[in-house]
This record gives sequence, structure tokens and C-alpha cells, in this order.
Amino acid sequence: MTNVAVSVLPRPGSNLDRFAHARLAQLTGGISPAALGMAFDDWFKHLSHNPTEQAELARKLVEALGRMPGLVLQAGRAPGTPGIEPGLPDRRFIHPGWQMWPFNVMSQSYLLTEAWWRDATTGVHGVSPHHENVVSFTVRQLLDVASPANFPWANPEVLERTMQTGGANLVQGFRNLMEDARRQREHSPPAGAEAFRVGRDVAATPGEVIFRNRLIELIQYTPAGTKVQPEPILIVPSWIMKYYILDLSPANSLIKYLVDQGHTVFVVSWANPGLEGRDLGMDDYLQLGVMEALDAVATVVPGHQIHATGYCLGGTLLAIAAAAMGRDGDERLASVSLLAAQTDFTEPGELGLFIDDSQISFLEDIMWDQGYLDSAQMAGAFQLLNSRDLVWSRMLKDYLMGERHPMSDLMAWNADGTRLPYRMHAEYLRRLFLHNDLASGRYPVGDKPVALTDIACPIFCVSTVRDHVAPWRSVHKLHLLADVPITFLLSSGGHNVGIVNPPGVPGRSYQVLTRPRDGRYLDPDAWLEAAATHEGSWWPEWNTWLGARSGKPVAPPSMGVAGGSLKPLCAAPGTYVLQK
Repeated sequence: MTNVAVSVLPRPGSNLDRFAHARLAQLTGGISPAALGMAFDDWFKHLSHNPTEQAELARKLVEALGRMPGLVLQAGRAPGTPGIEPGLPDRRFIHPGWQMWPFNVMSQSYLLTEAWWRDATTGVHGVSPHHENVVSFTVRQLLDVASPANFPWANPEVLERTMQTGGANLVQGFRNLMEDARRQREHSPPAGAEAFRVGRDVAATPGEVIFRNRLIELIQYTPAGTKVQPEPILIVPSWIMKYYILDLSPANSLIKYLVDQGHTVFVVSWANPGLEGRDLGMDDYLQLGVMEALDAVATVVPGHQIHATGYCLGGTLLAIAAAAMGRDGDERLASVSLLAAQTDFTEPGELGLFIDDSQISFLEDIMWDQGYLDSAQMAGAFQLLNSRDLVWSRMLKDYLMGERHPMSDLMAWNADGTRLPYRMHAEYLRRLFLHNDLASGRYPVGDKPVALTDIACPIFCVSTVRDHVAPWRSVHKLHLLADVPITFLLSSGGHNVGIVNPPGVPGRSYQVLTRPRDGRYLDPDAWLEAAATHEGSWWPEWNTWLGARSGKPVAPPSMGVAGGSLKPLCAAPGTYVLQK
């Protein structure tokens, strides 16, 4: 097998090009104009060469225009009876005022326009699926900007509130806007985040940092009782996020839950690299991150295998490590648990909109100029994927209604971003997203590639129903790649809420099914039919699974190794998580 070469260093004579692209990115929000232009060119040329599709779109346009007089007349006679329903539940128009004239005419005219453009940008014969997704996504974003719900004079809910308050809502909304602009300018956390201080309100589970290198701190948590499971748990979170997504306030902390269930828990806390870390690569994250953490855990708890757990990109990296360990005969892993982590990237969901050669090259030039990808740039991309909920609904509530969304521990964590080194992120995007090297058996570790079929321990794989980052049908492809027993669990919620899923929260549920080593493959739809549904949190299910693969409880290990290289350095949450 040959490895796909990854170019992350400037080509000779290319620095001027990269500098120009980095400056252009400041105007385009990091979106490659070339990538966008190629997508619209593909769509327009094919549509212009398809007379049947042109005629059908013209017919639908005439039909839509012909419905307008009827809508106006109906609007005056039958308030509360919508003439056009959105294709999907649309929370922008649920207020009763949208059913009254003239607001029902505005909203339904908008929905007609939205439906026509949806037809115009999807299903055009000959357009590549990637370009179709880019075009339809871009048009949808532009239409969302033009929604009448975004304008105070066209939104009955805003007008009603303005009449009730005498305009105080708009005054308060303007204050909210100015405060947010100031905080963004000063790189301060959003309003209300100060109530969730790291180490006091969140990331507060007691423990000690027992190991540190230039990329990670390793935290060992204080046991909750006099007996623990003999096999420790090592958690590898994604370095796109700070680790305390898994240690939020005590009621929402997965780490505290595991400690309370009698597990010895270790977690990797990644450094937040700046310009000095620009040349850190995926191999550094594998060796300095996963492998050195495993070495430390094995030293503190000698003679016992380790339950390794990875979240998001940390799960992908853990899968790489587990495959390399299986290949090389390293038997230290008792199990591997992957939380919302992809191993096959052929169907990455809407994130694939930003993944092609042009866009990645453009992003590489941005990172070459900065030395890293900033958290604000990443946040902007994720907000675009769900702009109605993350951008426009917030604008309506905060700036037009004059109300603040109450801050939560999860929202405060989400605003505490990290940076991604230039080399690592370029390798990650090209090797995994663009070329799918891991699933194809081309991802190199050491001097040869790894294959996920080399993983030698059972896997517990968790995905979530509404995951925009790691779509569950993509995560499910692990069944095609690993030959060990796989327990696959599908939780309600999204990429974060579906994982931060403590017991006792109403409305939560999950489905779970185990495929034995010699079991037959079930495609996602067949899996949905076969997997039993359970109400509540998936955490107890995982705890039971871990317990079934653990020995009899023993006395807790020491905190680190006194007098050695793993002596406690400082109290949790350590120092790296505080880096801004």
C-alpha cells in the first residue's frame, strides 16, 4: 500500500500566493471563492443545458405566482388557516401572529420562494453531489437572511412585544448587541459565562495532574470509595474542545459519574497551542497524547489492562492508536469506547460542504499565515451548519425581543474554545476527511499503515441521532471496519447533548445492539428496526458494559507515583485547560 502524501509546507515561491489568500479569507469568512464558484458553475451549466428541468421550474414559478392573489384573499377571510406549510417544522413562524394578515402573506410568500429555490438547486441532472450540496446550502443561508422573521417591522411577535414594552425590548436588545460586540472585540466570554468558572463550577471533580509534556496534562481523579474496578479508564477528548465537556457542573459530569461508580479515571487535558505549536502534527498528538498517557496510566496501575475512551476527534485518534497497538502486539487495552467519533469519512454530513481540495488549500493558507486555526473560525463554520437555531433565533431573542438566553454550563464551555495547529489540522483534513486514509488502510503509524481490523479488544460505540459533526450513519460504518464485538448505541440528542446525558433528565432515550465477533452486518435502517429502545440516559448502560469486562473491586491505586516521574504536580483541573 502507498501512503497519500500530505503537503503542509509552503511550495517554493508560493508564499505570496498564501499571503494573498489569507488576506482574501478575511473578506470571505474563510470560504474559498474558487470552491464556491466551481459549485455554482457546475449547477448553472447543467441546469442551462436541461430544457425539461428549466420548463418544470418555470411551471412551478408560474404556479407559485398564481397562488399569491388567493393567499391575499384567504388571509383576510380565514386567519389561523395557513395556505402553505413548511416542508419541515419551522419554528420561525409558530407564533399565532404569523397566521394573521399581513404577516401570513409575508411568511407564506417566503415559504413559496424557499420551496422554489429548493427545487431549483437539488436534483439537477449531472451536477456532482458535493456541488449540489454546496449550492443548496449557500442558497439556503441567503434565504435565511431574508426571512421576514429577522426584521422587526415584519415580525408580529417582535411588534407585539414592542407595543407591550413601549420599545424597551429594542433598547435592551441594542444594549445586548453592544455588549456582545465589546466582548467579542476584547475576546471576553459571553454574558453569563462568568457564573461557570473552570475549577470551581465546572471541571471541579477532585483530582491531581500527575503527568505533563508540551502537549498534554494527564489528570487522575480522586477515588470516591475504598474499592475501585481494577481496570482504569483513560479518556481521550478531542483537542478541538476543552476536556471539561465531560466534567461540567457536578450534575452533568460524566467523569464524576464514572468516579462515583467506582472507576479509576484518567483524562487527557490538551494544551491550547499558539504560533509556537504550528508544526505539531498528527503523529505528535498520537505519541505525546495517547501513547504517553497510556504509558503513564500503566505505570500508576501496573498489571491491569485499560478501558480506553475517546470522544469526537479524540475517538478517531484512539481508534488509530488501538489499531497500531493491535498490529504491534500491545495488549494493554481491555476495551475501546468511542463517543461520537468517525472512523470512515465518506459521509461526514454537512461538514463535507467545507471539504474539497480547493477549500482545504484555502484553509491551509489561512493557517500558514496564523500558525493555527482560531476557535472563532471553527465556531463560525459550526454555526453555519445550524444557523437558524444558533444565529437567527439568537438574534431574534437577544436583539429584537431584548431577552437573553439563560447561560448554561454547556454554553459556557462552548465559548471556551481552542486553537488547532497548522500542520495537524492540514494532515487531519487531508488524510481523514479528503482521502479517508484510515478506513482505506493507508493511514501511517510508524513505518507502515494501520488497519482497524487489527483492533483486538471489544468496542462500545456511541452515536447520537442529531449529530451534525459525526452523523450516526457515518459512525455506524465502524461495523464494516472492525472484526471485534461491537456494541453500538444510538442516543437521543446531538453531538454534545447526546453525550452529556446524565441520568434523571426527562425525554432522553437510546437504542443499543451488540454485534458479536462473527455476527452479520446490519445496515443502519435494519439496525434501527432491530435495536431495542430504552428510556433514560445511556451512561448506566455503558457502566454495566464496562463492569462486565472488569475484575473484582480492589483498593484504589496511589495518586500518581510518589517520588517518581509521575508524582502529583498540581490539583485538577491543571493549567493547560486555563490557557486562552
